[in-house]
Amino acid sequence: MRTEGDLIKINEFLRPLSWIYGAGVRLRNWFFDIGVLKSRAFDIPVIAVGNITVGGSGKTPHVEYLIRLLEKVAQVAVLSRGYKRKSRGYVLADDDTQVQQIGDEPYQMHRKFPGVFVAVDRKRTHGIDRLQHDEATKDTDVILLDDAFQHRYVKPGINILLVDYHRLIIYDTLLPAGRLREPLSGKNRADMVIITKCPKDLKPMEFRVLTKALDLYPYQKLFFTTIDYAAPQPVFPEGNDSCPASMKELGTHNVLLITGIASPRQMVNDLNGVMHHLTTLTFPDHHQFKTHDADNINSAFDALPSPKAIITTEKDAARLQELKGLSEEVRKNIYALPIQIKFMLEGAENFNDKIISYVRKNSRNSILVKGKDDNKSKDSHHSGHRTGTISFRDN
Repeated sequence: MRTEGDLIKINEFLRPLSWIYGAGVRLRNWFFDIGVLKSRAFDIPVIAVGNITVGGSGKTPHVEYLIRLLEKVAQVAVLSRGYKRKSRGYVLADDDTQVQQIGDEPYQMHRKFPGVFVAVDRKRTHGIDRLQHDEATKDTDVILLDDAFQHRYVKPGINILLVDYHRLIIYDTLLPAGRLREPLSGKNRADMVIITKCPKDLKPMEFRVLTKALDLYPYQKLFFTTIDYAAPQPVFPEGNDSCPASMKELGTHNVLLITGIASPRQMVNDLNGVMHHLTTLTFPDHHQFKTHDADNINSAFDALPSPKAIITTEKDAARLQELKGLSEEVRKNIYALPIQIKFMLEGAENFNDKIISYVRKNSRNSILVKGKDDNKSKDSHHSGHRTGTISFRDN
């Protein structure tokens, strides 16, 4: 039976360590709240997307949604820390950038959105400065911070908190007993909260129960999203002339699912319902594939009866493309399955309007500002003079 928070596991014997960890996190947050540690605002629209839990909550698909929404009206830049990359400092992706230099998720976005600036920097304030002032990126209109909800050295104009439906923060506890990286009160910093990975058949009563349980402030906006899958794409396009046109076509195959992500269970459940037969090969999150992994993949694929295919995530595809030792048969039959998000309860229009309105009101771009001035009667309370990014709560 499906229930919200069904993947949460609490290790009760570790709770004393969670109390110690929680004291340290609360002290750090208090230092930011009273100004001992400084949060810096910027005179450019900055939107942060992140979570307060360990593991995946769907950050990359939601950042990509924002890219698709904003690239039509603004020059978008994405700044990530570049988890598990082999480089240091600030790196701006270009045509020659390899996945090891910026990490798999930034690399995925760089390849999918060539018109978007994608950069990595562990020090986000430094990265924002570089994006604003470097000659190559000085035309940036809006910066999306990937996985930065807890990076409090930056004060974003909009702070978006993602909460996995299957790992609801209200039922979880602090590390190491649970998976929370900070106390539940951290959600109060969010301007928008999105419950992600919701079942498509969520009932009206369940929406109301979740809304009440999260107990958000009036200034906070709550949205619900679910996962959609786009048409599969060959991981090795060269020599591949028989890419399945849809998930339905793949459904007649015996499928090997390869994942190296934090929470593969949702994808496994979704594919089990449409595939003839699904075999899984699971690796740790951000796994760096080695030669022996190629041997295991080859063997697992060889063992499947025909017709057969391999499905993986876009994030894993970026690393598998660098893997040596995959058989020719595997290379011809391995496909990445793009994940997209879809808003529920007709929330997309409301979300889109709030994001675009915020970007226009805070933009340095005269064309975008004109869009703001055209609607001046609606926003007459808003001052055009500021020293830092105006908060979403003031709009």
